Amino acid sequence: MAPKAKAMKSTVMTKGALADAVATACEMKKKDVVKALASIAEIATAEVKKAGVFSFPGLFRIKTRKKPATKAGKKEIFGKMCVVKAKPARTIVKAFPVAALKKEF
Repeated sequence: MAPKAKAMKSTVMTKGALADAVATACEMKKKDVVKALASIAEIATAEVKKAGVFSFPGLFRIKTRKKPATKAGKKEIFGKMCVVKAKPARTIVKAFPVAALKKEF
């Protein structure tokens, strides 16, 4: 077997760091940028609940889909009979990168 490759150590940009970066790039106060980010989050949440889709131009698209309920019963999984519990219907939320962002990598 091949030796495991070392995982790259990376840090995720925090909300404050993002606010600092946007504030310096747009010559705004950090406080105003934090308010703008909060309002974008609220608008995105409301739009996903209402329409099921929210697109942030140039970055990502959030979609929802309804997964149907599953019945309880017995299923053959890898040659063995397994008892499967019933699961309720649920809404799945996924985020997809925009094509332009995919081309960057």
